[in-house]
Amino acid sequence: MPGSTFGQIFKIHTYGESHGKAIGAIVDGCPAGLEIDESIINKALARRKPGQSKITTQRKEPDEVQILSGVFEGKTTGTPIQLVIFNKDQKSKDYSHIKDSFRPSHADYTWQQKFGIRDYRGGGRSSARETAARVAGGAIAQELLQTKGVTVQAYVSQVGHLKTKKNYTELDLSKTGDNILRCPDEAIAQQMITYIDEIRKAGNTVGGCITGVIKGCPVGLGEPVFDKLQADLAKAMLSINAVKGFEYGSGFGATEMLGDQHNDAFENVAGKIITKTNYSGGIQGGISNGMDIYFNVAFKPVATIMRNQESINKAGEKVTVKGKGRHDPCVLPRAVPIVEAMAALVLADHYLRSRSNIL
Repeated sequence: MPGSTFGQIFKIHTYGESHGKAIGAIVDGCPAGLEIDESIINKALARRKPGQSKITTQRKEPDEVQILSGVFEGKTTGTPIQLVIFNKDQKSKDYSHIKDSFRPSHADYTWQQKFGIRDYRGGGRSSARETAARVAGGAIAQELLQTKGVTVQAYVSQVGHLKTKKNYTELDLSKTGDNILRCPDEAIAQQMITYIDEIRKAGNTVGGCITGVIKGCPVGLGEPVFDKLQADLAKAMLSINAVKGFEYGSGFGATEMLGDQHNDAFENVAGKIITKTNYSGGIQGGISNGMDIYFNVAFKPVATIMRNQESINKAGEKVTVKGKGRHDPCVLPRAVPIVEAMAALVLADHYLRSRSNIL
């Protein structure tokens, strides 16, 4: 099936279904000699796994990875790295009622029409459970980036109509994990948590935004024309389940500014060229300029709600569907490590690609 591989040099190929025996990833192109072990990957997976709190799905998956190849004595060998995560807590009977029905805003109809068959158990491969494999592969990408002084961090900045008014530069991002929402603005975070819990009790769902910040990125990552760095970041984020929008730097706010307000003037500070402002979001001409790269990712409300909805079945007949089982009222807390993983995969790939452009 096309579309399961991401990247050109540092590649990740994911496999498996939500209610199958396992999901996983094959990471290819990682340089030899990178120190890595399962505990590093499991730490990342723990931030994405279900059942973490009252505002996430109560499916209980340990999400512990096993490295099957590509690592010897704690270091990568330069060969493909196979990662596997076995599913432990599937409850496929929760989905038997929608075997022949198309749930609103899900992939049911499009998958049935495209392939003529679909795994209705949790959405099969279209399920957000696939993103655990991305987080596993992204953990390796982050380890590679850290050896180059590059860090990737993300946090929840908006839930529904509630949003932090603070810029990322005003926040202590080390406090992102201090609450179950993963929002470092503690005051607004508690309001957001209360709001999500109210939405959950009402059988509904809510969306919001995640902000990503990349620090320490060197000048020169990204390729002109079609492979601009922001274009690959956009593709990476828009490939995540439930994502509806992506903006970087000033984003849509740039439409309300004039040129003399928006232009980032260069200056030389102790021999280092920087910009006085950073409306460009660390990327100019599709290439990183050494400043912080920051972006926002918009997530829609989770499509599965615990309310009756009208739809149709495969025969074209009207039916009523209602979510059963265990689902997230808001995907944002568990999506933070997914956003980080996808950003890291883009940066790792472009870092390796940039080395081939310089003699």
